[in-house]
Amino acid sequence: MPRLALYAVVVCALAVAAAVLSFVQGNWLGIIWVLLAGLSSNMAWYYLRRSRTATAPSQER
Repeated sequence: MPRLALYAVVVCALAVAAAVLSFVQGNWLGIIWVLLAGLSSNMAWYYLRRSRTATAPSQER
């Protein structure tokens, strides 16, 4: 797993935990944490796909 993808997954997990804590405490600013979790999960998928296509052999016709 690429390092940037791993960092993005960690940030996503921490943002989800912060969102849950924020909503449990009744703070509506948890929406920002949800948005950050979505952004970081998209970054993780991007870096994973990018590393897979970089290491995959090119298929010629």
